[in-house]
Amino acid sequence: MQSRKDLKKHNNRNNLYLITAGIILSLLIVFGVVLYNQHVESQKQAREFATNHFNPNVSIYGVKVGNLTINKATKKINAHANNLVLLEQGKVSIERDPSINTIDKQTVAQYFKKQHTAMPDKRNYNYRFQALAKAKQKFKNVSHAEIDYQIAGKTFKLKAQKLINQATFKNGKYSFTNVENLTAKLNQMNNSVSTLHQSYKFTVPVHKKVNGNKITVKNQSYGWGIYTKKAQSAIEQAFLDGTKTLDGKNYIYGLGYSTYGLGYGKSNHGIGDNYVVISLKKQELWIIRKGKLAVHLTDVVTGTKNGGKGNRTPVGVWYIQYKQSPATLRGNNDDGSKYSSKVQYWMPFTLSGCGLHDASWRTDWSKKAYLRGGSHGCINIKPSEIKSVWHNVIKHEAVIVYD
Repeated sequence: MQSRKDLKKHNNRNNLYLITAGIILSLLIVFGVVLYNQHVESQKQAREFATNHFNPNVSIYGVKVGNLTINKATKKINAHANNLVLLEQGKVSIERDPSINTIDKQTVAQYFKKQHTAMPDKRNYNYRFQALAKAKQKFKNVSHAEIDYQIAGKTFKLKAQKLINQATFKNGKYSFTNVENLTAKLNQMNNSVSTLHQSYKFTVPVHKKVNGNKITVKNQSYGWGIYTKKAQSAIEQAFLDGTKTLDGKNYIYGLGYSTYGLGYGKSNHGIGDNYVVISLKKQELWIIRKGKLAVHLTDVVTGTKNGGKGNRTPVGVWYIQYKQSPATLRGNNDDGSKYSSKVQYWMPFTLSGCGLHDASWRTDWSKKAYLRGGSHGCINIKPSEIKSVWHNVIKHEAVIVYD
């Protein structure tokens, strides 16, 4: 049997073990509580950080923005990201223009929402500049693009590689910054097909015969040409879109009162089957309708031939600008005084004020009236004959005036 003394020692040792164990357990509990509180605090801080900072491994437009706020990320992207695509001499490259912003804060915020997690996420997030990538591919296609430009029965083969010297994509827009070769090509094409200011042989009526004498006439305001600026824009867009064919009739222009080209695609040198012919020497007028004689007047009076160049009726091919009834004609007499004449029917064909109209004030309708007592350039028509002219004249049809 243990002595009382040994039993006491044994109990004391057990008590020490229990106390030590209790202390250790207490320390572990305290340490655990501290670790737990630190963990909770750490998670809280991590959640707070993730609320307004990008995840660690995030790239936008090739720029790393991990652990940055939206404001700082925006600033860094604008300082380092490529932001333009350049097409030059057939070669495509992605470059940076420091003078423009690549991205705005709102767009960066949208990317932030896409990658946002409650806790930091170490996965890779890579947001590419899709518009830039698309533009690069588009410019690669442009560098090999070809278009058949069809106009006036001719086809011109246009190759972007030879015609587009430089083009850029920036700020979301495509710009053709150097197209001197394309402009020169369009001017060359215009010289070969334009009918403006061109001379040609035309058959005019004689007496009541539509196909009479053949004379040389010259288009003045009548005709059309290639609208270089409009055609150039269309060609550039066609290169971008991959369009293979363009119809040139959609990109022409005209002169005078109307800026639309006239006579495109028509027969008879672009004149067609409806036109007016005026002979200054004969003081006669013919209106051809659908290839047939509709009106023939032998007693019109044109501009005064010997009264100064400003009063002569100009020769050439013009066109009826519009029709107005009634109208008041205003201008200056040879002595500088102003005149104002009311007419019932007015059909101008030049910007200088020449046109067809009735002249109730005129008394001399002889063949020689125009030599010294003609009009200021207009075609005077008897009031009794004007209605037949008015009803047969068509807006924008050609008016051929010859000596």
